[in-house]
This record gives sequence, C-alpha cells and structure tokens, in this order.
Amino acid sequence: MAIWTRSIPTLEQMAEGSKNTAVATMGIEFVEIGDDYLIGRIPVDERTVQPFGILHGGSSVVLAETLGSMAANYCLREENQIAVGLDINANHIRSASKGWVYGTARPLHLGGTTQVWEIRLENEEGKLTCISRLTMAVIDRG
Repeated sequence: MAIWTRSIPTLEQMAEGSKNTAVATMGIEFVEIGDDYLIGRIPVDERTVQPFGILHGGSSVVLAETLGSMAANYCLREENQIAVGLDINANHIRSASKGWVYGTARPLHLGGTTQVWEIRLENEEGKLTCISRLTMAVIDRG
C-alpha cells in the first residue's frame, strides 16, 4: 500500500524542488520511488569527501536527511502542513572512497505531529555504509 498522501511524487518534481540548494550543490540525485520508499544517491567526489578521500560523515547525513525530509513532505495529511527535521542520528559503518552511495528511506512512523524515518546508506556493492534515523516535526505552514 502506498504511503504517499498528497500525490504520487515524481523524480522530476524532487529534482526541480532541489535546484539551487545544498542537495544540488552536492550532486544528490533521486533515483527511485516505490510504494513505501524513496531511493537517492550521492557521488563520492571532491564535493562530498573529507581530507582522507572518503565520504564525509556529514555528507552521509545530508543524503539521509534529504531523502527522509523529501519523502516526509509527500506523506502529510493536511495541505497547510510541512515536515521539518527535528532530530537525526547516524551510525557510520563502513567508508566509501569511490563511486556512489545509495540511500533508501522508509517510514517507521507516520503520525499527525511527528514522523520517524529509517535511512539505510549502501555502497555500489550493496554493503551498508551508514544507518540513520530521522525524526520529522509536522507543523503548520507559516
């Protein structure tokens, strides 16, 4: 069963909404939308690595929050609501030094005032690089 409440999101809408933001600057791309998940990816390149040449932990967190936040805003119950980040946790499991890191966001809780998302990041070989949990506050648009 699909989780999307406002409309079924498209990759094009997500890319358009991310123009001129940190998402675009870091090269994050949205690659797949399913009934209950969103997948995106981040390049491991000069925009996203730390001085040792591996994906910066902060870059992993930006990907996680981007995916969870984007998905959360397509799961809201009321038109006048937005979902904003309240808390994020990330455990870095394995480094990545080349290619792409993929993230998959899935909801753990879709409530009226909060949402909780799990975002799994994996390298191109499908090995876990980071696991993140994102809590979103659902607020009225100001």
